[in-house]
Amino acid sequence: MKTKETFLSACAVAVVLASTAACTSDGDGPTAKAKATADTTCEDGAYSWFNVDERDVLTGVAEKEEIGGKGARLTHKMTPLHTPRTAVTFEKGSRAGDAKAALRSLAVVIGEANADDDGVSTEFTNVHRSAPDLDNGSTTIDGAGTIVQYAWVKQVTADFRYTCGDGKPVTGRATSWVIDGSGFLECSTPIENVKEGAPALAAARLSCDPDAPAAKT
Repeated sequence: MKTKETFLSACAVAVVLASTAACTSDGDGPTAKAKATADTTCEDGAYSWFNVDERDVLTGVAEKEEIGGKGARLTHKMTPLHTPRTAVTFEKGSRAGDAKAALRSLAVVIGEANADDDGVSTEFTNVHRSAPDLDNGSTTIDGAGTIVQYAWVKQVTADFRYTCGDGKPVTGRATSWVIDGSGFLECSTPIENVKEGAPALAAARLSCDPDAPAAKT
């Protein structure tokens, strides 16, 4: 039985498998324009992004369960491991405390939005966004096996510097996620094309036996 991936939601990005390796970009990143809020003293500043990190993160995993030859619905609930959040942290006393503008700028950098789009219609910029529901839906297996169900998100974290006019640049950090998904694996079946850090592999190592084929690269 092969590992199955089910994507629950996407924010206008290309679908990636849970076995995708982490992608990290260091150094000066692209700069995207962003308007400050009306109560700031400087508008039309620029965000410069650094240490942009995009990676798949395991958010929940269930204990393994034995499924008979006729198949059955999975009943083990997933245990939360990581709660993704959308947030922006600014330097204390910043004039540019517009979290949505910062996230909109980051969305442009990672290709989540276009630079000309003033109103990015995506949950990526929503600081009140709820974490994915680990108990959303059910999965039925149509064959026998030792099954582990898991969930994950593609999390984005980056540092920034905001400059506007002759004022002192402001630094900060932003984080959000662009996609969340779930899947299941069979402990006795190796996971194809898996790399270290992949959510499927992490789930297998947490719930399968240590010597299970799915727990090995």
